[in-house]
Amino acid sequence: MNTLPIDSLLPALRDALSARHEAVLEAPPGAGKTTRVPLALLDAPWLAGQKILMLEPRRLAARAAAERLASELGERVGETVGYRIRLDSKVGPNTRIEVVTEGILARRLQDDPALDGVGLVIFDEFHERSLDADLALALTLNGRAMFRGADSGEAPLKVLLMSATLEGERLAALLDEAPVLRSEGRMFPVDIRWGAPFQAGEWIEPRVLQTLQQALADESGSLLVFLPGQAEIRRVAEQLQEALGNRPDVLVCPLHGELDLAAQRAAIEPAPAGKRKVVLATNIAETSLTIDGVRVVIDAGLARVPRFDPASGMTRLDTQRISRASATQRAGRAGRLEPGVCYRLWSQAQHEQLSAYSSAEILQADLAGLALQLQRWGVTPQELSWLDVPPPAAYAQALDLLDRLGALDERGALNAHGQAMAELPSHPRIAHLLLRGQALGLGTLACDLAALLSERDILRGGGAD
Repeated sequence: MNTLPIDSLLPALRDALSARHEAVLEAPPGAGKTTRVPLALLDAPWLAGQKILMLEPRRLAARAAAERLASELGERVGETVGYRIRLDSKVGPNTRIEVVTEGILARRLQDDPALDGVGLVIFDEFHERSLDADLALALTLNGRAMFRGADSGEAPLKVLLMSATLEGERLAALLDEAPVLRSEGRMFPVDIRWGAPFQAGEWIEPRVLQTLQQALADESGSLLVFLPGQAEIRRVAEQLQEALGNRPDVLVCPLHGELDLAAQRAAIEPAPAGKRKVVLATNIAETSLTIDGVRVVIDAGLARVPRFDPASGMTRLDTQRISRASATQRAGRAGRLEPGVCYRLWSQAQHEQLSAYSSAEILQADLAGLALQLQRWGVTPQELSWLDVPPPAAYAQALDLLDRLGALDERGALNAHGQAMAELPSHPRIAHLLLRGQALGLGTLACDLAALLSERDILRGGGAD
């Protein structure tokens, strides 16, 4: 077993979780936290044979983590280590570590708020601050306080937050001043090469293509290119294929959330002998995935993020500049196995003007789904512990939508229709559509409409993430 930077910290982590029921672990990509920490804690006396749940932000990351953990034990997935993701699971009667996506845990908590049989919940990549992760943590802490407290007679439920960015103290404050442990990680030097200043409204594809061709000529190894979305990935892929001609030693692989799992896995697998990969990715490749063989990163410095528009009541995707923390994460992908190079397509002066961290999704997202789950849990946001409290105006608008969908009774609590909506893993609008269609005898049509409204490409089907 290879030595990883996190290994030297594992005894201290075991001691911290023995003394406390909460801990925060800061470790950059490449430190080995995802593959080492669950296995190191599996035989801890305080776990007493209970399960470990580890949350991953994406389905591909959850499956990849489970496969890596199982391989470390010399086993197949579904034995000691398993996973549960949307539309797929692989667990067995002897499974002790379950890797799950964040939405899976939030829904599991609704059915089992005490998390019976679980001794530790690990929130991996918590710095991504997805809405589902914030909700899952709030419900976990509240369920633990109600059913697994010191006076409950039950075994304690421990919580470990793992983050790749330096916000440990803020996370620790949420967990009653939990201890913060830090690993330096293992990263080889990465040569940062700055570009010309980025101009607002500029088409990024020409600059990306020019930098790609230069990097292919000047550098060895595979390349990882960060682009904001599918449209840019498709255009760069087409232009690069045309520029390369029939060059057989370069494989161009897209990587984004709308691809199916097989296509995503093909993108992250090592390049065949004698070939190089050019992986054109969204921020899906920023932290939670490892792409072997990459020593060159080209970063367009943009990301597409969902933003809720209160005026229209709809969520739209905005293209915006990434944070300095995200830029650091992306550059680190070039220094995992050997010294690397990162081309940033903006100037050093512009870099200093970027925000330090990305904004949490809960501060800018549609909160209708969150409001529905909190109504099902029977609480208001003020009764739970949050790193960032849901904005009152957005939450009030979410409750108004639930009322207009007929999900609330005259007291403002969930009625039978609202309960049925909350049990469907879809946006409240879609859940209402499906239930009303079924009641009217138009279930098949409702399902077709829900698919059209939910998926970007109805013919290809939903992506893995």
